[in-house]
Amino acid sequence: MLLWIAMAVLTVAASLAVLIPLGRPTRATSANAGAARSIYRDQLDELARDRERGLIGEGEAEAARIEISRRLLNSDAAGSGTPSAPQAYRIERLIAVVAIPLIAIGAYLYVGSPLLPDSPFASRQAQESGQGGVDELIAKVEAHLAANPEDGRGWEILSPIYMRLGRYDDAVRALGNAKRLLGSTAERESLYGEALTRASGDVVTEDARAAFDKALKFDPDEPRARFYLALSLGQSGSKDEAIAAWNALIATTPADAPWLASARAELAKLQPTSTVPPDAPGAPAAPGPTAEDVAAAAEQSPVEREQMINGMVAGLAAKLEADPTDTTGWERLFRAYMVLGRTDDAKASLARARNQLIEKPDLLAVVEKSAHDIGIGKD
Repeated sequence: MLLWIAMAVLTVAASLAVLIPLGRPTRATSANAGAARSIYRDQLDELARDRERGLIGEGEAEAARIEISRRLLNSDAAGSGTPSAPQAYRIERLIAVVAIPLIAIGAYLYVGSPLLPDSPFASRQAQESGQGGVDELIAKVEAHLAANPEDGRGWEILSPIYMRLGRYDDAVRALGNAKRLLGSTAERESLYGEALTRASGDVVTEDARAAFDKALKFDPDEPRARFYLALSLGQSGSKDEAIAAWNALIATTPADAPWLASARAELAKLQPTSTVPPDAPGAPAAPGPTAEDVAAAAEQSPVEREQMINGMVAGLAAKLEADPTDTTGWERLFRAYMVLGRTDDAKASLARARNQLIEKPDLLAVVEKSAHDIGIGKD
């Protein structure tokens, strides 16, 4: 509405600037007319004196006298108020000035889009930049770094983009260059270790652990390094040390930290009966064997291994019979069977889950996804 009011005011102002002068009759003022008559009379007197002195011929004098007399008569007519332009001509100009804005506004309302929201230059520029694509932007930065390989800040800016795009090998290279050119810090070392871990399929390698250890020398509370070192302990089979590391991290992590839920979920895998709050993200709903438990059992004697595994699996299966809504328990049962090579038992447990959760499609979808990710399949 404010836009329309402003447009109307500007249109009226522009029209009046033209209409007001056109509406006034164009007349010579009395003072101007009198001055003109005085000049012409002086010219007539001068012409007569030249004729008497013989400076001009009779024919030439007569022609000049006629012309000056004509101009004198015209000045008399202007001074009496005779319009200098036909009235009809001024009316046509007035109509044109009024009609043009009206026609323009009408045409805009008919074929235009008055209700279309405005598009500021900044937003259009951002949109055009977005349309260029992230790939184009990355290509420009890569071209710059190819010409300026010692630009450590450029490598550091490019590395998180590689991480978000899943280009982990490129992220490792970029972060390695950033560390070499800008020096090591807790953040750079932990980011480098994370890139190495992602590049190796989420397995914390020796090089990654070295980077995390170095990050903790700069900052003992660096959360990313502590997270992945705890994960590394679990992956290497150091269950008790991993549980202690996860508990320490969770105890010192702010409640709104984005990695807290993941830390609790990892702890739940190692310690199903832990004191993680039941309503916390990733908290277990029922105890059961983890993949690490089953792998550790491989080092026992056949009899001991069979007794331990059968006891854990049977206990978990019984709990799932009583409470089939425990999607985490089903996942653990599937993993236990697959680690032991008992694929048929894993498929049979999936069939039981499907039968018991047939009326709970949302929970069944979670179980189906877990089975698919583990490698049981959907047949």
